[in-house]
Amino acid sequence: MHVSLDGFVAGPNGEMDWIRINDEMFEAVGGLTADADAALYGRVTYQMMDAYWPTAADKPNASKHDIEHGQWYNKVEKIVVSNSMKDTSRANTRFIGGDIVAEIEEIKQQPGGTILMIGSPSAYHGLAAGNLVDEYWLFVNPVLLGTGILLFKNIQSKVGLKLSETKAFSPGVIGLHYEKE
Repeated sequence: MHVSLDGFVAGPNGEMDWIRINDEMFEAVGGLTADADAALYGRVTYQMMDAYWPTAADKPNASKHDIEHGQWYNKVEKIVVSNSMKDTSRANTRFIGGDIVAEIEEIKQQPGGTILMIGSPSAYHGLAAGNLVDEYWLFVNPVLLGTGILLFKNIQSKVGLKLSETKAFSPGVIGLHYEKE
């Protein structure tokens, strides 16, 4: 998840024009997606992703990242946290709502690998409140927003984390990988 130095994941109206990204960072994210069996999204992020990624690899001027991520997006199971969306014609997509903590706990008990959450701060807040986040990959951008959507809010109890990896990227972004202790 991209985060500003002062802890915001988006501006007050969801703006993300402050995020710095380059091919080096796309490569790092490609390593994360390669290990993931499922992608978890909130409704808003899912709608944004689903408007672009299903056909991104098919465009004549598609970048390497667009091809790789588009292919991954089309094959990976998508789990969408939403109380308003219940059904879709998209393959490999399921919707969960209501008691998302119980539903995610059930999904985590099933065979398979990593569930990767991309963006989706509102869905993240629900999962964090249920202590369901096992690892954090944060891309700290060199910007202070001052206001917006906070990454960490309404944390109910202390969560101990262990720093597993750091990486500095050329646009001044620092990648931090934390695991729960």
